[in-house]
Amino acid sequence: MKIIFFGDSITKAGTLNKGYIDLLQNKINTGGNAVEMIGAGINGNKVYDLYLRLEADVIDFNPDIVVIYVGINDVWHKMAGVGTEIEKFEEFYRAIIKKLQSKNIRVVLCTTSVIGEKQKNTQDADLDEYSAVVTNLAKQLKCPLVDLRSAFKNYERSYNSKNKTAGILTTDGVHLNDKGNQLVAEEMFKILMPVGLG
Repeated sequence: MKIIFFGDSITKAGTLNKGYIDLLQNKINTGGNAVEMIGAGINGNKVYDLYLRLEADVIDFNPDIVVIYVGINDVWHKMAGVGTEIEKFEEFYRAIIKKLQSKNIRVVLCTTSVIGEKQKNTQDADLDEYSAVVTNLAKQLKCPLVDLRSAFKNYERSYNSKNKTAGILTTDGVHLNDKGNQLVAEEMFKILMPVGLG
């Protein structure tokens, strides 16, 4: 069994010690499963970047499952005028899924997490809209969904009583700290087990 995690800097960091991919690898292999996990994350990547490197970084490795976790930069970079409009986001995301499915690769989708950890953040509305696109794609194309957006919002409501910008699940409002990596690993584990690791 081979799983590729496809995304941006959050995915890249997920392969480090105590990163979410590292935590998943340890948890799944402890259960007696022999699963190879590969992180295919590149800093700053948006959905279009993933589309461009899909063949070389994913398909050529012949994975059984691909977990797509992208969208933060598509939204975040809109502040600098270089984000991804939502129509283009959906178009390229759909193309990635369909290409993988045409190769009989199972695809797991993830909604976006956070840009800022306050109860109300500047780009929350966009994150909700882009997460809704991912959720709809999961329904339309029959992909399991890891709803990180809801998981992060629920956690922040419970544990960010001081309304901090960062430091609860992230180091800087975006990139995961140990607790953030643990939460992502737990949410992904719940979905990956029924997909074929149980």
